[in-house]
Amino acid sequence: MSFAWRKVAVGVATAGLIVGLSACSQEREPSGDETGGGAAEDTLIGIAMPTKSLERWNRDGSHLEELLQDNGYETTLQYADNKVDQQITQIQNMINQGADVLVIASIDGTALAPVLEDAAAADITVIAYDRLINDTPNVDYYATFDNEKVGTLQGQFIEEALDLKNAAGPFNLEPFAGSPDDNNAKFFFSGAWDVLLPYVEAGKLVVPSGKAPASNDDWASIGIQGWGSDTAQAEMENRLNSFYGGGQKVNVVLSPNDSLALGIAQALEGAGYAPGEGYPVLTGQDADQANVLNMLAGKQSMTVWKDTRALGDQVAKMVDQIVKGETVDVNDEETYDNGNKVVPTYLLDPEVVTPDTVESVLVESGFYKAEDLGL
Repeated sequence: MSFAWRKVAVGVATAGLIVGLSACSQEREPSGDETGGGAAEDTLIGIAMPTKSLERWNRDGSHLEELLQDNGYETTLQYADNKVDQQITQIQNMINQGADVLVIASIDGTALAPVLEDAAAADITVIAYDRLINDTPNVDYYATFDNEKVGTLQGQFIEEALDLKNAAGPFNLEPFAGSPDDNNAKFFFSGAWDVLLPYVEAGKLVVPSGKAPASNDDWASIGIQGWGSDTAQAEMENRLNSFYGGGQKVNVVLSPNDSLALGIAQALEGAGYAPGEGYPVLTGQDADQANVLNMLAGKQSMTVWKDTRALGDQVAKMVDQIVKGETVDVNDEETYDNGNKVVPTYLLDPEVVTPDTVESVLVESGFYKAEDLGL
């Protein structure tokens, strides 16, 4: 596929997912070796992904690599097994190999400043992919979804599912937050907690475990390190065993993503909760296959889908703009302060998927085949 046609395809795919976000551009001067508009065949793009253990990162890495290779770029794609030191070594190796652009989905957004100094010294442009890289001036762009909106959608789903505006309550809530070393986790929680905290303060939602942050800023106190399903399962089992005796039931669990929701659902099943009436409302994010199957089986209520194909399309477009010395599309230059600078960002919109919309949203879009989901 020619680059010109790919660029049209990227624009069409991305436009359908951007709602109400007006784009602007960032100028970038081409580096000294970028002549004739940039030569893809002589350009190496480094892609650093966190882990192969989560389905979404496998999808993200392979999709982005395919797009870049289709555009004629050389690529090196590395997964770091969720080990920060390993990711740093991989990035250093990409720098040593002469990468022109680095696309990094960080494991720990605060740990990369030293290696990115080396990248800056080598005049390498850095794109933070779906996770902001913090405490360094040497991150040039950020591409992600509207992460606070992810949480808002989860909170609003709970509000509507329980009819919190009208129902008397009280309902038993157990909230979870994501990994404390992931910058996105605070946005997920903040979006949801802005919706739910007023109901907690009013007593309509009660948290028997006591693990209800007093404000958005306290989210890390209930964070699950590494987004681990097993860790979330153990935490939920502990809460159920310790705080739900005497027939008391949990009515709703705020889970920020699907990997946590998978463990929480296991804990619920182990405690005797069965799909149907009385099963808790359980949120999620990512539309992982196991979780979509759980949704269809009545073990999860919703997921927030971020079509990572569109994210890869946008990042591939940004890479091409960088290499060619063109303006780089961004649509948010205010929100994402990494502690050193406000990073120019391109935001995409997420979407709620429920069991009733799995086929119309996930299958008809080609994200899954019907047979993948038993449909």
